[in-house]
Amino acid sequence: MEKTIILKKSDVEGLLTMDDCLKAVENAFVQDALGRVQMPPKMYLFFRKHDGDLRVMPSYLEELEMAGVKCVNVHPSNPREHSLPTVMAVIELVDPRTGFPLALMDGTYITDMRTGAAGGVSVKYLADREASTLGMVGAGRQAWTQLMAISRVADLEEACVYCRTPSQREKFARKASEVYGFRVKPALDIREAVEGRDIVVTATPSRKPLVKADWITPGTHICAMGADAPGKQELDPLILKKGRVFYDSWEQASHSGEINVPLSEGLITEEDLQGTIGDVITGKIEGRRSGKDITVFDSTGLSLQDVTTAWMVYERAAESGKGLEVDLQG
Repeated sequence: MEKTIILKKSDVEGLLTMDDCLKAVENAFVQDALGRVQMPPKMYLFFRKHDGDLRVMPSYLEELEMAGVKCVNVHPSNPREHSLPTVMAVIELVDPRTGFPLALMDGTYITDMRTGAAGGVSVKYLADREASTLGMVGAGRQAWTQLMAISRVADLEEACVYCRTPSQREKFARKASEVYGFRVKPALDIREAVEGRDIVVTATPSRKPLVKADWITPGTHICAMGADAPGKQELDPLILKKGRVFYDSWEQASHSGEINVPLSEGLITEEDLQGTIGDVITGKIEGRRSGKDITVFDSTGLSLQDVTTAWMVYERAAESGKGLEVDLQG
């Protein structure tokens, strides 16, 4: 009887690297651009009384024969009130031939890593090739994996980080400097963090613009990672009007990405946007045209990214014997 592999977070961490994630996520974008996937937009349950939501994210990569679904929550008050992470996730992988549940694994680490990798892929294809400075707004787990991924695709010489809590941004900067070997300094405000930087990452749960247009210089690439639900936004809409804007999924981005509020308010239209990062990778559309372009990647997070990354983890677990095998049918 076939058995299901159950993997804890510690199992997943031991089987997954950022280099793996970068490859898996880029492949997911390519498969999507080539029309070889089934992926309904995220479905949301809003727990408004508790300042949280639950998202269900299924997908099937037809050419690669990979299928699965992720259930993930976002509860911003958790770290403060319940000593739990803001984001927790579980991923189920399914054999497309039979529907058998091949694996059930913690998806929290995968969510962090594949989101970081998405930012890294956008830097690879949209940032100036000479980009060497990074500014980050946010100093949590997502900022860390963004730095992890971007440091692998760009030759960074310096980074600057801002968050509202001085001790957190100082701790982040100190640890990052030790790990990555280049200077990472804490900023006193958002402007200091982002002004004049070649690459900017925003990774906050903000519902109002944090980064002003006049702080962003020509040639900057922006990874807008934080907006992932209706009403969220981190960037001055003028940045979107001035820049070349790319997204992971039109359906998701228009509903809950960085562009969702400006679109709903009529400040931008679909014609102001360029297309998907997958179309850039496959050469269907042009990405950066010159060193003066401001480029923006609006990332909402795709189930495809989760499934391709989780499948890699599953195959390694099956080969190495990691995890707990359970007969769910017994």
